[in-house]
Amino acid sequence: MTKKLINHPDRVVEDMLAGFLLAHSDVARQSELDPRAIVRRNLHPDKVGIVIGGGSGHEPAFIGYLGDGGVDGVAVGNIFASPSPYPVLAAIKETDQGQGVLLIYGNYSGDCMNFSMAVELAEMEGHQLREIVVHDDVASAPRGHEEERRGIAGEILIYKVAGVKAKQGATLDEVYQTTEKANQWIRSVGVGLHPGSLPQTGKPNFELADDEMELGMGVHGEPGIQRTKMVSAREVARQLVTMICDDFDYSGAEVAVMLNGLGATSLLELYIVYADVVKELQKRRVRVYKSFLGEYITSQEMAGCSLTVLKLDDELKHLIDVHSDMACAHF
Repeated sequence: MTKKLINHPDRVVEDMLAGFLLAHSDVARQSELDPRAIVRRNLHPDKVGIVIGGGSGHEPAFIGYLGDGGVDGVAVGNIFASPSPYPVLAAIKETDQGQGVLLIYGNYSGDCMNFSMAVELAEMEGHQLREIVVHDDVASAPRGHEEERRGIAGEILIYKVAGVKAKQGATLDEVYQTTEKANQWIRSVGVGLHPGSLPQTGKPNFELADDEMELGMGVHGEPGIQRTKMVSAREVARQLVTMICDDFDYSGAEVAVMLNGLGATSLLELYIVYADVVKELQKRRVRVYKSFLGEYITSQEMAGCSLTVLKLDDELKHLIDVHSDMACAHF
């Protein structure tokens, strides 16, 4: 059994949201239409709204990305579970300032079904909407089947691109086109070292021996593509970079790199891996323009990390450079 600082396993999401709203009352508020919809305070008038969502247990994703240069509404699900259509619909209604709303979510069956249902309901009420499904995880489907892939840490950079583009006054179509370009140019892959656990069970989500690691593991503990003995940080970096660069041609490009901890990985370890990631990218003539290290989307107390690489052009470099002041991230 694992130990967690909770009050009751059936109220972890409600208790977490109560604390989040108290800690970030200057940025976020609970929707009056649905308690599982969290929206920005002081929405900018005449700006495209950005709505995201997903299961709890991944904090700071997804509520942590509310803010200036970030997203405007978040639909909150149970632990590792999609939000229902109703908080998605509430977030759309709350954030539509007359310029339409872009919805961004990961490629999971529950998210796809429930967000699409909410879109149908909202469109019947006259809302103008576009959708982007993020599918950056190269380990979850082969090349040529990108539409079948999971969305993992790449979603965070996608939020930043969309949030800054919308902040600059772009139309819904313009925000969609730029964000979808980033969605096509981004790749991620993760490695799991130790499982996390659900508050309701207190037991590990999967089994992994002390001397094993799993390459390509998903953020909910979904199986990866290869389970091997533990190797050095240098070898992990080599494998992650190889998988990403074999899937998309980054040669000669400038890129943004995100090295994301999954909940129980120290910054010391992330910096060690990052140094080797840069060396591996340099071997492939890939230049790092900007990097992000830390915990951006976690999986309870899972140990491991994910690597994300986004190809940049002049437009995306500018959007990545603009400061975003979000509830739990300032980058």
